[in-house]
Amino acid sequence: METQGRIVIAGGTGFLGLNLARYLTKQNYEVVILGRNQPQIRGDWRYVSWDARSLGSWVSELKQAAALVNLAGRTVDCIKTPDHCDEILRSRVEATDVLGQAVRQLAVPPPVWVQMSTAHRYGDPPECICDEDSAFGYGLAPFVAQEWEAAFQRAVLPEMRQVILRTSFVIGRDGGALQRLSKLVRWGLGGTVGHGQQGMSWIHEQDMNRLFHRAITDETMQGAYLATAPEPVSNAEFMRVLRKALKMPIGLPALSWMVRLGAPLLMRTDPELALYGRYCISRRLKEENFEFQFPNLDSALQNIYDKTSSCDAIQSTATHSNHPTDAGSYP
Repeated sequence: METQGRIVIAGGTGFLGLNLARYLTKQNYEVVILGRNQPQIRGDWRYVSWDARSLGSWVSELKQAAALVNLAGRTVDCIKTPDHCDEILRSRVEATDVLGQAVRQLAVPPPVWVQMSTAHRYGDPPECICDEDSAFGYGLAPFVAQEWEAAFQRAVLPEMRQVILRTSFVIGRDGGALQRLSKLVRWGLGGTVGHGQQGMSWIHEQDMNRLFHRAITDETMQGAYLATAPEPVSNAEFMRVLRKALKMPIGLPALSWMVRLGAPLLMRTDPELALYGRYCISRRLKEENFEFQFPNLDSALQNIYDKTSSCDAIQSTATHSNHPTDAGSYP
């Protein structure tokens, strides 16, 4: 059977990239993953090595490609040392820059470039609900998002259709931050974090894949979108629903000072990932009639944890990698 075309996923060896690769191959696309390290699982895609920094033989994969999807960036699930902050920024900007150099070498570049960004561009407003038109935030994550998107605008060709997905917390059973949260719940530690009112904007992995696919195929999609489900919740509510899904009746709360001490010492991550958050709802997806399969958290977590088969499970191979892979998004 003839394929629908070749999709190149730059930085596609992590949780999001492998999920997307599997989804697209099932839609009869030829999928090429660009990565610094070979995925530890196999699928109906091809892996091509790149360093996410310089041109090489990988450029030929973009010839006649139907789309380019760029997920490359160092995971943010780490302690924010100066070196790590530098790597988080450079991995995104340098990978985007070199992809721009690559498409300029092609007589026929891909017609669409789908660019990952983060909903954390809007900062951590304590109460207001953000949409695509809301003010951008202040701090490391908004700055990284700003520079990432600026690199994309420099790199993309004017004739390419341009879609930016400002992604929220992608939830799936076998990868991403939900794995860590579910372990805490099973240990009885899945209570409210801090004051519990920080927003948690999220999207089910299947809806994320469907949104990527729509961005690739729908010629009316253009510009920046918030990739998030329409019903964000507070941290306290998220943890309550997660405990319910995992059938854990109790969950000890974590006070702010406990998180600030424990996150870097015990979990080797940034406490602010848990202590801060935002409520995001996409105005543009609503206006363009994107239908979420999992619009609310109860249905999303029920789908994830009621699965009886693990044959399709994809495990992230790069959650703690220092190398560019698909970008760990600030939740």
